Amino acid sequence: MNYPQLKLDNQICHRLYMASNSIVRAYREALGDINLTYPQYIVMMALWEKDNISIAELLEKTAIDGSAMTQMLKKMTDKSLLIIVKDQHDGRKKMVTLLAEGKKLQRQAADIPEKIRCQFPSIDQQEATQLIQLLDKINHDLS
Repeated sequence: MNYPQLKLDNQICHRLYMASNSIVRAYREALGDINLTYPQYIVMMALWEKDNISIAELLEKTAIDGSAMTQMLKKMTDKSLLIIVKDQHDGRKKMVTLLAEGKKLQRQAADIPEKIRCQFPSIDQQEATQLIQLLDKINHDLS
């Protein structure tokens, strides 16, 4: 029997999977220069946006799995990019704060988004905005 609903060409999720893998590969070279993995880069962008935040806030902002975040923060601490300290007002809460080396990386990473964006020459700014909106809808619906 023929099941067109099972053809890869008809799958939105497979296209998202392929695009996600391609994007992470595209980031590898640029991030190698600053010695970060893509998930570490996501954490750094969240911290550059708002420093000294709780691990819970960081998990919410990045949507990274909790156990993966724990391992990643350990590696980033070992690289002297950040520190994790107990909150002064609530000892149960741990705060993540950038160190000088982590702050310095922001300048080095400033051109990475444009380098990656240049790899999509067939997508104009309006289409990029629409894509972000559609992906936000997908993420909202699946959460």
